[in-house]
Order: sequence, then structure tokens, then C-alpha cells
Amino acid sequence: MSEPLRLHPSPASGSPDVYSFFEPDTSTWQYIVSDPATKDAALIDTVLDYDPSSGKISTATADQIVSFVGKHGLNVKYVLETHAHADHLTAAQYFKKKFDIPVGIGKRISAVQETFAPVYGYEPSAFVGAFDLLFRDDQTFSLGSLNCRVIHLPGHTPDHVGYIIGQSVFTGDSIFQPDIGSARSDFPGGDAKALHSSLRRLMALPETFSLFVGHDYPTGRQQFCASTVGQHLKSNKHLAKGISESEFIALRNARDAGLGAPRLLHPALQTNIRGGRLPTADHGRPYFKIPITTSVAL
Repeated sequence: MSEPLRLHPSPASGSPDVYSFFEPDTSTWQYIVSDPATKDAALIDTVLDYDPSSGKISTATADQIVSFVGKHGLNVKYVLETHAHADHLTAAQYFKKKFDIPVGIGKRISAVQETFAPVYGYEPSAFVGAFDLLFRDDQTFSLGSLNCRVIHLPGHTPDHVGYIIGQSVFTGDSIFQPDIGSARSDFPGGDAKALHSSLRRLMALPETFSLFVGHDYPTGRQQFCASTVGQHLKSNKHLAKGISESEFIALRNARDAGLGAPRLLHPALQTNIRGGRLPTADHGRPYFKIPITTSVAL
């Protein structure tokens, strides 16, 4: 279940109110982004609950957001993804049906779909209509009276984008809080050099802009979801104090070499590359496929 919301009020004209919800099982920050003038809203990086031991899927976390939207009279216009997540299932399809809204993601999702289609036995037809909006780099769209801009942030994954809405930037899994640094870049299509370039693109934004992250994994502190560009420039452990590109690549690759696969990797990818759609039912129910990666003659 999500923790109670935290409100980050609009800091200036042209910026949104941001409501953040922390989902503790996957350490995911979910966001409701709302235009203060019109109450038009977008949902970013939502979570569908999944228990791998029982196979149970539920909408308990998503329903908290539905309840909040109704209570505060928000008009949900989009559900947006920063990338095809490998650590949690998206609730995008649930919200699409609940609010009759489009699902948006970066257009390079096609590269991720092509990579994983043969892994899970998906035919090209499985991806038809999976997403309603495929954003290109620097594309703009409106949320009520607010202007939103898409920014391509590859490195963690090739399809990764962020959303700049006023002075708020939704960075997904590109950057984490300053004491943690940056996200891993060892997934298929990931690249430490590209990630460094993406982080520098974020650091080129005005220092007062707030970067809202996709996850937080704290040690000895409470979870929090946003730091300013200025705070990252001063203290991000992977960016501050003149760390060079080559030094960043070396430390990122060394760190990634010690990381295991995300717990929900295969269920998440099978769902998320199809915009939140579960696998087609087989013998009366859907099943997730778990590839065997070691060849054993049995």
C-alpha cells in the first residue's frame, strides 16, 4: 500500500501542484501532477500490486490514487511512463480504463519491445496499440494551462524520458537522490556513457528546478522524492566535485557489476512493454514466462 500523499505546491506560475505517493514494496515514487488553475492532472509511473509467491495481482495501490483524484476533483488527462520499468508492474491500463485516458511513453519503447519480444515469445501484433502516445525528444503537450516538455534521458534504458512541467522535472530512473547518485545502466540497451550525458542534461537546467525521482533507497533517513538541480550539483555523489565522464563510467560499471536482477524483472517487462497489459490467457488464465538462462542437459 502507498504511504499517504505528500503535497509539493506549485512554486511559481506555470508550474504544477505535485502529489507524491511512495509504494514501499518496490520503493517506487508515483506522482499526480495537477494544474492549479484547471485541476487537469497527469499520473506518472504508477504501480500495479503483484505478489510473485502467490501470483496475486491487485489494484490496492492504484485505488488509493483513484480515491484521491475523486476526493479532490481532479480531471485526469494522461497516464505517463518514463520508461519500461523492470522493477514493478505499471497500472497504466487500469487507469486508462478507469478514466478513459491515453497512455504515453517515449517513442524509443520500440527498441525495448524488439529486444524482449523474442525473450517472451511476443509477436509484433502483441504491441499494436500498447501505447497511445509515443513522444519524441523535446515534444511538447498541454496539461490544462501548463506546458509540458518531453526530454530523452537514455542510459538506464534506451527509451527513457523525463517530463519537464514548469519548474518540476520527473526523471524516472535516470537520477536518484544526491546521497545515492544515479541509476544502473546494465540493462539491455543501457549505457553508462549515455547515462552520464543524460545526467549532465539535467544538470544544465536552472538550479531552482526540482527533480522528482522514480525510486528512493535510503539508508538511515526517510524516503523523499525531490531535490533541486542546485542540490545535485553540490552533493550528488556521482556528479559533484568535478567527476569526469570516464570516472563516472568506471564507478557506474563497477557498481552495476555487483547488482542482482530486480525481483520482478520478468513479470514487469512482460507487462510494461505492452503498456500494462497482462499476457494473453493460456488454458483459462494468464501466465508470466521466466526464461532459463543456464543450459543444462536434463
